[in-house]
Order: sequence, then C-alpha cells, then structure tokens
Amino acid sequence: MKLRIGTIVASVAVSALLLFGGWYAYQHWAVESPFENIVKQFDGVNSVQSDINRQQVALKLDLKPGTNLGELVQQIRQDGKKWIGKRELELDIQDQSNHELNQLWNEALFPVAEAMENKQYTEINETLDKLQQQHKSVTARAEMDEKNVYITLTDGQASKFIILPRVPERMGVWPNA
Repeated sequence: MKLRIGTIVASVAVSALLLFGGWYAYQHWAVESPFENIVKQFDGVNSVQSDINRQQVALKLDLKPGTNLGELVQQIRQDGKKWIGKRELELDIQDQSNHELNQLWNEALFPVAEAMENKQYTEINETLDKLQQQHKSVTARAEMDEKNVYITLTDGQASKFIILPRVPERMGVWPNA
C-alpha cells in the first residue's frame, strides 16, 4: 500500500478549513451577531462591535450624546446574560468629547479621584453638580454599580463617557509585624 502524500495533505487542509471555518461561522452568526443586535436595540447606541472569547466580552460602542451609560451597561448585563455568562464585560466607548468637556473633566478629575480613593462616592455627585452650576450648557450624570462608576458629561452634541473601576481594598501584611 503506497501512501499518497498529496492526497493526505489535501484532506488535512480541507478538514482544517471546514473545522475552523465552521467554528468561525458559528462564533459570528450564532454568538456575536445576535448579541450585537440586542445591544443595538438599546436607546442611545449608534453602532456596536463585539469580540467574545473565553475570558471576556469586549464591546466597542458608538453612543449618542447624552446616553445614560450606567443604565445602558445594566441593560446589557441583564439582557445579554446568555452571551456574557461569567465573562468579564469590557467596554470601549468611542470618544465624542470636545475641548471644553476635556477641560471640565480635567477640573473635576482631582476631586473625583479623591472621592474614589476615599470611597466617598456622594462627593462625585457634588463635584458634578458644581460643574453644572458653573457651566450652564453642560449636563453631568454619575451612576454606580458593584464594579464601576459611570460618568457622563454632555455639552450639546458632544459627550464624554468615563468608566472608573471600583477596586476593592487589598489585604496586606504589615512590614513591621
């Protein structure tokens, strides 16, 4: 019995192509595409791209100005349980800010960082309220869940979306104990 190398290589190549092509088609049409369609239906979403792997669900979002980011994330987690499961949800939001919003965020950054560090989250709302009082055209909103603080700054057709992780304190050993 003589082995035909060309036939063996061709059959392995065709098998690999069918296996990986089938896996890609399943991943795209049965997993990512339905999840993207669910996310696109949410109010304030212009477009979405997803990448789902074993560890995380990554979403690239293009949002309309003034979208309630905290509520959107809550809806994504609730309606996307089937696809997210126990994976980490990673959001990448397209920047739609302008120079003025970036300046305002730079002003608010230190008080917000201090509030996050001290876990005094109500101070974030106080800082944003002061921002709104000083700049009448700007609206600022903050929401919080168990993992993140979501801040939205809006000025007309420009919005800045900020996601700040709530990192739990780490236990450590005293160096002199």
